[in-house]
Amino acid sequence: MSDGEPIIPFPRSQPGRGIPGQGTSGPTQIAFDRKELNLILNLYGMHVAEGDWRDYAMDFGREVATFSIFRRTSEVPLYRIVKNPALARKQGLYAVIAQGGLILKRGHDLAQVLRVLIKKPQLAAT
Repeated sequence: MSDGEPIIPFPRSQPGRGIPGQGTSGPTQIAFDRKELNLILNLYGMHVAEGDWRDYAMDFGREVATFSIFRRTSEVPLYRIVKNPALARKQGLYAVIAQGGLILKRGHDLAQVLRVLIKKPQLAAT
């Protein structure tokens, strides 16, 4: 498996599932590739270790792929990391969306977009 290959949640042997060379014009499902997931899960793991986040969900659709981050499982997502190829040439392929729908950051480079979720060090008064 190469680094640029998307991770798809269904077996590859199923015909007609957007696998190139099997009679389809392109992928029918948008997914995060291995490098993208590595960046996202590293950030997620850092926040889990700090006790900020506790759960996540991934949704792969025909138009967008979404990685949702939860403080608790029963709540709405705190943040959604969205990959939308339709916006790749306009505002950027990736976006981080807050709980109320506010777009915190959008861009073409996932690492740059994820910087909005990294905590800044705070000085402690002694």
